[in-house]
Amino acid sequence: MLVQQILKAKDTEGVFTVKPEVSISEVTQILREKRIGGVVVSSDGEAAEGILSERDIVRALASRGEGLMELTAADLMTKHPICCSLEMNSDEVLTKMTEGRFRHMPVVQDGVLVGIVTIGDVVKARLSQLAAEKDALEGMIMGH
Repeated sequence: MLVQQILKAKDTEGVFTVKPEVSISEVTQILREKRIGGVVVSSDGEAAEGILSERDIVRALASRGEGLMELTAADLMTKHPICCSLEMNSDEVLTKMTEGRFRHMPVVQDGVLVGIVTIGDVVKARLSQLAAEKDALEGMIMGH
């Protein structure tokens, strides 16, 4: 299944971005309100300059304490995140996420941010694909 198909199947549209100067306090509010696990950091809403996840914030909290809430997204973000394109298939995305040990991947087309996929999105798509293949094989076996 292609990333383009995964994005179309998602319940949400687009991707939430924050500017690099936004405080971690504000980022945590966005994550809570939107019920998401990560945001793309972008000065213009088009370029994926970085990515910041709940996991990044928790790790920083453990090492820096609650003072981290005054830091900015730029201070904690993973710079130059690994991105995918609309044409990449789900197996490639899962491989990159597994090897890189991350769960959120910006989708960029012609240098412009067009979405974000999570490991949950990709697993859901893969399970759907496997169910369809199973049904097709059962249909062939049963002669339908």
